[in-house]
Amino acid sequence: MPKGMASVTTFSLMLQFLFFILCSSFGQLSLAFTSQEYHEALEKSILFFEGQRSGKLPSNQQQTWRGDSGLSDGSSYHVDLVGGYYDAGDNVKFGLPMAFTTTLLAWSVIEFGSSMQDQLENARAAIRWSTDYL
Repeated sequence: MPKGMASVTTFSLMLQFLFFILCSSFGQLSLAFTSQEYHEALEKSILFFEGQRSGKLPSNQQQTWRGDSGLSDGSSYHVDLVGGYYDAGDNVKFGLPMAFTTTLLAWSVIEFGSSMQDQLENARAAIRWSTDYL
């Protein structure tokens, strides 16, 4: 086997081992968290999405310190790029990460929506914000 191939295989085996350890540990660690802590984590995750919004913000925006932004995105090229999410607070929007994140959020609503209680509508609004842009 070529030398480069051996290092790739070794790296792959290390990743598989790490994944196995994390999966094994997760079952034990999950017992340490209460449902209140999961609810708080979900609420803060949804607030993060609101903080990354670009465009004309809705009146029901929970984070009142945020204002409208990027209202002329794409106008110099006669394209409407207003909306969507900034990638990481850096005023840049990337379509692929946004699409992946939206897909993952949508899938979590499909799978766990009945457990989201008062955050379900906020999660749906976060999905809608992205899909309307995309």
